Amino acid sequence: MSDSVQYVTNAQGEKVGVLLDLETYQQLTNLSVDSELLIGLNLDELQALAESSLSPKAQIQLQELLIKNSENHLSNEETETLDRLLAQVDQLNILKTRAKYTLNIFQNKQQVA
Repeated sequence: MSDSVQYVTNAQGEKVGVLLDLETYQQLTNLSVDSELLIGLNLDELQALAESSLSPKAQIQLQELLIKNSENHLSNEETETLDRLLAQVDQLNILKTRAKYTLNIFQNKQQVA
C-alpha cells in the first residue's frame, strides 16, 4: 500500500493532500458506494461492535418488562420503556449486522489481494 499512496506537502512540510494510485482509488470509491458498510472504523472497532449487546442493566430491565407484558401487567410508563428498549435492540441488531457485513467484505478483499 505504501506505493499506492503519496502525500502532497506544503512549503512547511505539512501533509495537505494525498495521491492514490488508480486501483486504490477504485477500491475506496467502490466501498463507499455500498451504504451498508461502516466506513471509518478499524477492524477491532468493527469486531467490538459486531459482538456488542445491551448493558446488563438494560437487559435485566427488558427481561422483567417482557415477563410483565406477557402477564398483561404493564403500566403506560412501563409500556413506553419496553417500546424504547425494543427499539434499541432493533437498532443494535442492525448495527451489529452492518459491522459483520463490513468485516466480511474487508476479509474477502484481503483474501483476493
